[in-house]
Amino acid sequence: MSRVGTLPVQIPGGVTVTVKDGQVTVKGPKGQLTRVVEKRTRVEVADQVATVARDGEDREARARHGLMRADLNNMVVGVSEGFEKRLVLSGVGYRAQMKGSQTLNLSLGFSHPVDMEVPEGVEIATEGNTNVIVRGIDKARVGQVAANIRGYRPPEPYKGKGIAYANEVVRRKEGKSGKK
Repeated sequence: MSRVGTLPVQIPGGVTVTVKDGQVTVKGPKGQLTRVVEKRTRVEVADQVATVARDGEDREARARHGLMRADLNNMVVGVSEGFEKRLVLSGVGYRAQMKGSQTLNLSLGFSHPVDMEVPEGVEIATEGNTNVIVRGIDKARVGQVAANIRGYRPPEPYKGKGIAYANEVVRRKEGKSGKK
């Protein structure tokens, strides 16, 4: 039995969940998200509570049951509160700044600056020169954009230079043992 899938999703005030033609639509104060209902599952909405049911007990049905419930919950939280990922740049000369409203400019120790276009549905802001904040209503998209930014220069284990998540612990290694 899926532990996540059996939990009901509470729908806060100001948020509406509609199921129609195999799609679930969630509207809220921050926007609207639509998703196809996973096969072997069905979404039911009643009295500000959404539940996800499945049509079998095999492995695939149980997996899709939990996935659909988690995605539905993320959609409800996204349109009501939104999601945010914070990144921190560490290193001499590493900095981030916005060029206009749709381009993030990163100086990461390469011979050239890295310009990244801000994808639709995501907002990027900078605090100071070394903090980048990625915000949006779609949890998967926010996480993917943050991972793409981090991918330009992941933190390295010797000096800790690079782009890390704000809550990430970078495991540090000792340098050469012969050096004293």
